[in-house]
This record gives sequence, C-alpha cells and structure tokens, in this order.
Amino acid sequence: MLNELKRENLLNTLVFETLGEPSKEREFSIKSLKKWGFDLVFGRKEDGEKENYFALEDNKEFSEEYEIIEILKELPKNKKLFAKIEMIEGRAYLYVYLREGEVDTPILHIGAGEVLIAFLQKHKFIKILEALRNIGSAASLIKKHGEEGKVLGFEELPPVMRRFLRDAKKIEKEMGFGRIALAYFGENKSKEERYFVEWLVPTIALFEEKIAQKIDKALAELK
Repeated sequence: MLNELKRENLLNTLVFETLGEPSKEREFSIKSLKKWGFDLVFGRKEDGEKENYFALEDNKEFSEEYEIIEILKELPKNKKLFAKIEMIEGRAYLYVYLREGEVDTPILHIGAGEVLIAFLQKHKFIKILEALRNIGSAASLIKKHGEEGKVLGFEELPPVMRRFLRDAKKIEKEMGFGRIALAYFGENKSKEERYFVEWLVPTIALFEEKIAQKIDKALAELK
C-alpha cells in the first residue's frame, strides 16, 4: 500500500513528453564517424569477402585479416551515412550503414555503450556521463539533489527549474523524442534546491556532438 506522501508525490510529479520514436535512424557525417573513433575504409575484410566499405577503429593495427585499399576522407559519391540503435537480448548496439537510393550497406555493428562512453569522455560531456544510468533505444539520465519531500506544483518551480524545462523541451523537439519527469521538493535549510529529474533521450541522438553539447549544458543548469 502507498503511504500518503508517496501517493501525493506520485500524483504530482511533473511529466513532459515529446512523442516520437527513440530508435529512429539519424543521418551523420563522416566526421561524426571519426569522432566516435572509426575510419571509413574500402577494402576486404576477412578471407574470401569481396571488396566493400566498412568501419575500422582508427587506432587498430592492420593485420592480415584486413586488406586496406583506401581510408576515405569523404563519403563515397551518392552515399549517405546513417546510424540507429538496435536492441539485442537487453543490450543496445550501434548499427551504422551507408545508403545509396534504397540500398543499405552495413559498415559497423558494435555495442553502443562502449562507443558512447568513449565519445562522451573524449569531448568532456561530464554532466551527461554523471547522469547516465542505462542505455537502450533511449538513454536514462538521472539527476537529483537533497532529500525527498513533498512534491511542489509547476507554479512553485524556481527560475532555474523553469529554464531547464524550457531548454530541455527545445532539445527534445530537435531530437524528435524525449520524456522528462521532475519532482521538485523546494529548498532545504541551507537554501539549496531539492529535486529529482529523470530525462529519457534517444541514445542515437547522444552520438551527435551538437545535441550532446546542448544536453550537457542543460544538465549543468541543475546544481
């Protein structure tokens, strides 16, 4: 059974949703692939495989397993680069492919978490790293401060909370998906804000540097 405080907090926690599909593919540049730590290569991978495009870690030592014809600096003519998140047995995988017309050529299929963490660390998106709790087609970002109490209404939110919500909604519109749950408990005796925030964002959007930068900046508003 719920006690009265938990019941009231459950009913009064603010939820803001941008409906959409978190696993929707996104288009990226070859520069993005490089920032994730990979080169776009044309050559032969594994014995007997025909020549094709694939992604290779940029610090990986070449071996007899690979026959490298060219490391590309630009996307091949008429091809675009797309990526999305695939879920397999509870784990998120980054699936990257080249598209020409209606034909997709897979170039990379790897655990999304390892690549994302390395990318966030490299670009010093510290607030996202601190808030990141789990990674699926959507990533859960959680930030909290102080002890829980009675949830206050929207009209009682301080400017910092309203500013965070305003900025987060703009980012969600750009991403096409998002969900924010905010429980604001007011200030403690030291005049510090007490709150709990859970923000669901599309994992694939975090691989886009400009969006990750905006999310990191928004999270930094919450002390």
